[in-house]
Amino acid sequence: MSRLYLIRHGKPASTWGEADEDPGLDEAGRAQAEAARDFLLSLPPADRPSRVVSSPLRRCRETAHPTAEALGVDVEIDPSVGEIPTPKALSAAERPAWLRGVFQGRWKDVVGDLDYDAWRREIVASLQARGDTAVFSHYVAINAVMSQLEEDERVLVFRPDHASISTLETDGASLTLVAKGREASTGVL
Repeated sequence: MSRLYLIRHGKPASTWGEADEDPGLDEAGRAQAEAARDFLLSLPPADRPSRVVSSPLRRCRETAHPTAEALGVDVEIDPSVGEIPTPKALSAAERPAWLRGVFQGRWKDVVGDLDYDAWRREIVASLQARGDTAVFSHYVAINAVMSQLEEDERVLVFRPDHASISTLETDGASLTLVAKGREASTGVL
């Protein structure tokens, strides 16, 4: 079994629903990115990631950068671990209300342009194919993974704090939760 680390991005400079649709990290977020790097580098060599994968969004890329730099690898961009796709008919201003509704329901009931239950299964499948990797992702995508692993149909099953690191194992065909990362109150809801 290979270790996989699923990491929520650090604190962004602005939150969803504000003017910047792709914010980078604020000062606290940069410190969280460095703390994530330090934690990952403190692991026994056999458990350390050798690859770094990130969502395409800036807050994830910036959180991933210190770890990739310390490991001497490039950040691999993978849209499959990106943010939940917003329905095309919604404006950026309408996204927060849509997300609040999503958080109250089940994956099969999420209304949008795609099958969101299939979207969460695709994230899990992309992670199963990885080993010894640090994956920097988002609140909803991490919930997609956790709900699938826990066989819980609810969208919101976990409240990962910024830079929270959950540990998973994969044999290439299955994915197992070893330990959830730090949970905290968050501005997401």
